[in-house]
Amino acid sequence: MPRSTAQTAALLASPDDTEAQFYEALQHADLDHLMALWADDEEIACVHPGGPRIVGLVAIRAAFEAVFQRGAVHVHPERVRRLHSGDCAIHHVLERVQLHAEDKASAPTAWVIATNVYLKTALGWRLVLHHASPGSAGDVQELVADAGTLH
Repeated sequence: MPRSTAQTAALLASPDDTEAQFYEALQHADLDHLMALWADDEEIACVHPGGPRIVGLVAIRAAFEAVFQRGAVHVHPERVRRLHSGDCAIHHVLERVQLHAEDKASAPTAWVIATNVYLKTALGWRLVLHHASPGSAGDVQELVADAGTLH
C-alpha cells in the first residue's frame, strides 16, 4: 500500500533520515525508493565517481537503473560531516564500498568521497545533489582542536 504524503514527510523529517534511506535504497537496489528521496525539481543533479554531471529526475533515474543492473551497491557511509543552515543541509561523507567478489569475506573495499545536499520541502527533506568522487580511507581528515594558521 502506498504511503500518504504525510507519512512520507514524517519519514524524511531530517537530512539524516533522508540520508539513511538513500544508503538503504542503494544497498537494496530499490530504484523506486531511491527516486522518492529526490526533490521534484528538474535542477537536481548527480555525479557518479569519474562520471559526468547528470541533471533532472529522468536522467538520474536512468543512471541509477544502469548501476542497479549490476546489483545492489554495498555502500556504508562513514565519517559524515554536516553543515545545516535553515532549509539546506550539506553532508560530506566518506563511503566504504564493498566490491563484488565470489567470497564476500575477501571482497575488496573501495572508498568514495561524496557530498550530499538536502533541501527542506513541504514533503520533508529531499536530496538535490549527490556528487561522488573516487577516494581513499584517509581522504576525510578528522577535525583537530587547533587547526593552526591557514595562510
